[in-house]
Amino acid sequence: MPAERPRSVADHTDTVFDPREILRVLGSHEIEFVVVGGVAVQTHGYLRSTQDLDVIPRPNLVNLSRLGEALAELGARMWRGRRAVDVTDPQLLKRASLVPLMTDHGRIDLLNLELTAGAPGSYEELREAAVEVALDGYTVAIAGLDDLIRMKRAVGREQDLADIGALTRSDEELEREAAEST
Repeated sequence: MPAERPRSVADHTDTVFDPREILRVLGSHEIEFVVVGGVAVQTHGYLRSTQDLDVIPRPNLVNLSRLGEALAELGARMWRGRRAVDVTDPQLLKRASLVPLMTDHGRIDLLNLELTAGAPGSYEELREAAVEVALDGYTVAIAGLDDLIRMKRAVGREQDLADIGALTRSDEELEREAAEST
């Protein structure tokens, strides 16, 4: 298990969220993943605040081994963890339903496709419907709008329902809201 450097509570609150840097490192390690959550919502046109990057990695051991290497480079450690956990272990990454991490560039949550409510039945289905975005010489897969809405509906938190409302507004509703705000 790699040695973890001591972290203080300040490490969790002083880190500036830089999803672009996290995505760059993931891309440089040739990891296959699909972005879901708030960053995906932003990509589909609804700008809102988010403080973490949610990704679903391809769940094979080769990909998860590369992911472990990228996590080591990012200085990843369990978010709010009380004990040391080897977050670079591909077996742990394969089994866990959610791995909430803090990196040197902010939060990243790794979701297990099989245990993600509303997700398609396979990684291939999720990836096929994804939108591709070029970023710093890498292609980043963002969950397709239908998949994103289905996952958010299945979770059903207040923020998820607000995201669905914003992502499904008609042009007429957007024009009316713009007129009301002026």
